[in-house]
Amino acid sequence: MEQKVTIIGLGFVGLSLASFLSSRQVKVTGIDSNKKKIDLLRSNIPDFFEPKLEQYLKKGRKYQEFSTKINPKTINSNFIFISVGTPLDNQNGMKLDFVKCVVNSISKNLKNLTTKPSIILKSSVIPGTAVNIIKPILEKNDNKEGIHYEILSNPEFLREGSAINDTIHPHVIVIGGINSTSRKKLLNFYKTIYPKNQKFIETNNTTAEMIKYANNAFLATKISFINSLANICQNIPGTNIDHVAEVMGLDPRISKLFLKAGPGYGGSCFPKDIQALISFSKSLGYKPELLEAVRDTNKKQVSTIVSILKKNFKSLSGKKIGILGLAFKENTDDIRESVSIRLIENLLKKKCKIFVHDPKAIRNTKRIFNKKLEYCDRLEDVFSSSDCGILMTPWEEYKKINPNLIKKLHSKIFIDTRRILKISDKEISFISLGIGV
Repeated sequence: MEQKVTIIGLGFVGLSLASFLSSRQVKVTGIDSNKKKIDLLRSNIPDFFEPKLEQYLKKGRKYQEFSTKINPKTINSNFIFISVGTPLDNQNGMKLDFVKCVVNSISKNLKNLTTKPSIILKSSVIPGTAVNIIKPILEKNDNKEGIHYEILSNPEFLREGSAINDTIHPHVIVIGGINSTSRKKLLNFYKTIYPKNQKFIETNNTTAEMIKYANNAFLATKISFINSLANICQNIPGTNIDHVAEVMGLDPRISKLFLKAGPGYGGSCFPKDIQALISFSKSLGYKPELLEAVRDTNKKQVSTIVSILKKNFKSLSGKKIGILGLAFKENTDDIRESVSIRLIENLLKKKCKIFVHDPKAIRNTKRIFNKKLEYCDRLEDVFSSSDCGILMTPWEEYKKINPNLIKKLHSKIFIDTRRILKISDKEISFISLGIGV
């Protein structure tokens, strides 16, 4: 039987799923309130950069429809995925306004559908959201779970920059529902999409919601841990954090993933989810001191970089600083919670003049800083204009930076926060974050 899917919220998560399913010849209706986004998608153009996304959109074009409306026509599907944003509110708790609005619209239309849809939460939500918040909204219009709908929790584990690959080859698919009967429909659907060896975990809604936070919290902890060690290594002559991490990663109890020291984590997930879990924990009467330390350690990474600058310059006022990389990681144009952005804000307060370069994230950065920065299309312009250069995002093209280019810096001081370069020229003051000299 032909399955129809509706995906509400066409950001990073929703659009990755829509493009993948449609490329597998599943009929997909994508809904987003942003009309400009929808107009672009109708021409196979995403409004953000993600490798392979445009390719998969084009591949599945025959099976896609896009709309700004939630109505009986657009949600008359077997599966309705909700993937709208869940930002932090003013009290650093999770804001569920977008989710509630979508669910309320679905609720009003349920009895006009010919299907009994599975309503699936892919958005990151605090544990208990499906049962305690979503279900009561759906029941307002005399809708009954098991008769008019089913609620499932299906968290995603996508990494920006490799979202399509992660969607095609998930390390696990978690399906949370009230019982095995409610989970079976989605499980059987996924089994038609994924190979026989795909790993599935079935659990209840609340546990599935907690799994997503547990994953992100642990990964963020690994990053803050290795960054703390890197800061120690920085002060021990001859010590190399990459060698430390390599050996740690060989231990099967630890693994090498997320042990790459750098300027700190950013993006739309880790900072938000860590803070949401901290706030949620406190609401339960538990103070999560370890998670608070993870968060605070990450925030302090900017001051580590600023301290290095202060050691090399008597005053930062009026200094020209070149920033290479604005996106929070390579292969994306996402600058949300980017450490580069926080560093720039810090340096502007110290009256530095900032020159920036990024292969993909310049446009998004301009929306924040406007004319406060100098935007460079060429790497050479950053180096020839700056006193000091700082490599923040490990884009592939930055690996080609050579001593001759660095020597164009007025003070010949270069900070590599990712340790992707090996420079030994005596004319250059080359600083690798996490390598003691």
